[in-house]
Amino acid sequence: MNSSPESADPALLTRREALKQAAFFLGVALSPSIVAGVLRAQAAPAAGRRYLDARQFPTVAAAAERILPKTDTPGAIDVGVPAFIDLMYGEYLTGDERFLFATGVKDIEAAARARHGQAFTALAAAAQDDVLRSIALASQGKDKTFFALLRELTVTGYFTAETVGRNVLHYDPVPGRWDACIPISEVGNRNWTR
Repeated sequence: MNSSPESADPALLTRREALKQAAFFLGVALSPSIVAGVLRAQAAPAAGRRYLDARQFPTVAAAAERILPKTDTPGAIDVGVPAFIDLMYGEYLTGDERFLFATGVKDIEAAARARHGQAFTALAAAAQDDVLRSIALASQGKDKTFFALLRELTVTGYFTAETVGRNVLHYDPVPGRWDACIPISEVGNRNWTR
């Protein structure tokens, strides 16, 4: 029997499972500072900003929403991803990661003004996508880029949010019985939980 402190805390196990899902969706390994932040966080951060400044926070929120926009499922803003990113920025990212992130947010604004003549948050969704796409393309083939960090934080924040776990991923921490070979329509069109 494993007697590590991690195995005694069911909430930690739930976060670990959520991290595995986020890493799967990202298709990469998560950075140690992000893993540490998610595993140490005791509850969802309160809405709003604490660490990013008043210019950075709306830009980060808009960028996160463009990465995971609202469709028939909640978007990044709906589940509190901007507050998650703010918390990770202020308490868990390394100094180098914070510098990279702050510089990247400035780059988003500079690119928005250069390409479209307006602040990033004032742009239509298609123009915001254009700005983010240009930043993503410029970062291809480079190690440790702002866009990779922004994407990692956004996806991790999204897939570790309780709302997403319950309503999008349909996570059931105490699964019921297992029935083999049943029509998916009998289980609410959810392919892996009952």
